[in-house]
Amino acid sequence: MESRPGKVDSAALVQAAALPRAGQGNAIMLAKPGPVFPQRLVFHRRLWAGCAVLALVLGACNGGGDVPAPGAESAAAGSPPAASGASAAAGEQAAAGSPEAAGQPAPIDPAVAFPNLPRLEGKATVIVTVNGAPITMELDGEKAPITAGNFVDLAQKGVYDGTVFHRVVRDPQPFVVQGGDPQGKDPNVPLESLGMGSYVDESGEPRYIPLEILPQGADLPIYGQPFVASGITEPPVLQHKRGAVAMARSRFPDTASAQFYITLDNVNFLDGDYAVFGQVTDGMDVVDGIEQGDVIDSVEVIEGAENLKP
Repeated sequence: MESRPGKVDSAALVQAAALPRAGQGNAIMLAKPGPVFPQRLVFHRRLWAGCAVLALVLGACNGGGDVPAPGAESAAAGSPPAASGASAAAGEQAAAGSPEAAGQPAPIDPAVAFPNLPRLEGKATVIVTVNGAPITMELDGEKAPITAGNFVDLAQKGVYDGTVFHRVVRDPQPFVVQGGDPQGKDPNVPLESLGMGSYVDESGEPRYIPLEILPQGADLPIYGQPFVASGITEPPVLQHKRGAVAMARSRFPDTASAQFYITLDNVNFLDGDYAVFGQVTDGMDVVDGIEQGDVIDSVEVIEGAENLKP
């Protein structure tokens, strides 16, 4: 990966992630038996390490719906649905002859494409209390209606109360604090096992939300499509600057559920791959002091709850 301003050094992040996990080696297996040349081994290690950088924010290099080898924790448990609503909706619009049929994905009206998911039509302010200290966050439903709506809905349901920040990456460079795994409420689940949990609704099914990112100059977000993979060159409106609030997910785009993270520095190399939906407006000193295992006492919506639909 190229080095650019604000990008976390990949080698440093891989080291910070305590690679590898049990049962997984340092090098990718070669396709054929035979001598392993040092140059080839270095190449494969570098290739795997580059994949691990994105995996640190809940991606997966080795398949599956959740925690990958490098210690990256993700929001969704289990494999994602075979066909997401975002992908299906985009395909229908393209098939109908939209300009995006020959290139970039079509913007989608979230109220039409995802009528059964909560959405925030406007903004909301929430206070996340950690070890008795408040963190104020403004959630932007104007630019990320499904992602922000999901968070507000879960907050009102008390899903986050009593969960923990199970992942903190601060050294050698500030990166993220991640929490909100519903499994964190269970005292029988060890801290190191968190990162695979998702929100399970009243029907007993996990709720997944689509990757939702609004490009600059667009009226509606793009759903289910990371920018680079879909040829989008415009940067997103909501970016990974210090204090950004974003959704964790697996390597599959439409697998975010409950887990979220807050950035400790500008980490713009994540822009276009993960969905930012809010910003810390007060209490960043509290965020900077979060340690692994710190408990989220409560998440309270203090303004904008009336903007939650349906």
